[in-house]
Amino acid sequence: MRLGIYGGTFDPVHYGHLIAADQFREQCELDQVLFVPAGKPPHKQQHVITEGKRRVEMLQLALAGDPRFGVSKVELERDEPSFTLDTLGQIQRDHPEAELFFLMGADSLAEFPTWREPQRILELAQVAVANRGRTAPDLRPVGEALGVDLTTKVTVIDMPAVDLSASDLRGRIGSGRSVRYMTPRAVEEYIRTHDLYGC
Repeated sequence: MRLGIYGGTFDPVHYGHLIAADQFREQCELDQVLFVPAGKPPHKQQHVITEGKRRVEMLQLALAGDPRFGVSKVELERDEPSFTLDTLGQIQRDHPEAELFFLMGADSLAEFPTWREPQRILELAQVAVANRGRTAPDLRPVGEALGVDLTTKVTVIDMPAVDLSASDLRGRIGSGRSVRYMTPRAVEEYIRTHDLYGC
């Protein structure tokens, strides 16, 4: 089984996330993609993030009826900050039969050498990077920083440029502007029903 691991805060999930996940699935020939909503991301400890239960429920609404996608609560079940290394290790233990693919955007690749034990992450999973409609990222400086030949460890996939961000959606909702066609209708209704993001 080829299993994609797609992390993020997903606060809220939007069509940019969903298009990226589907492109990862298709181009990496994945059997399933697991969305992993962040618990306490180390790089966002000063940011207020919507309760994990709400973010999981929005993801479940967005993915309903498509068995190629699922949601893992592995990071939300931890009290301490969530590191990718720990998440991959837990998912590997839960799915020992699976070949893991860690999915990220090209913007995250530049910061990858600063993550906890990036070489170990490369041992646990094949890394797939979405260029999001831009020029393919240069793997050389990241590889040199890690002392690793990334050409055998990282797959670059092409995907359409989708100019959506969760922070923009939160701002639009808070100011009473439309987010129609930016997130699934069921997610939009959930946000309004639960009075999220100052709507």
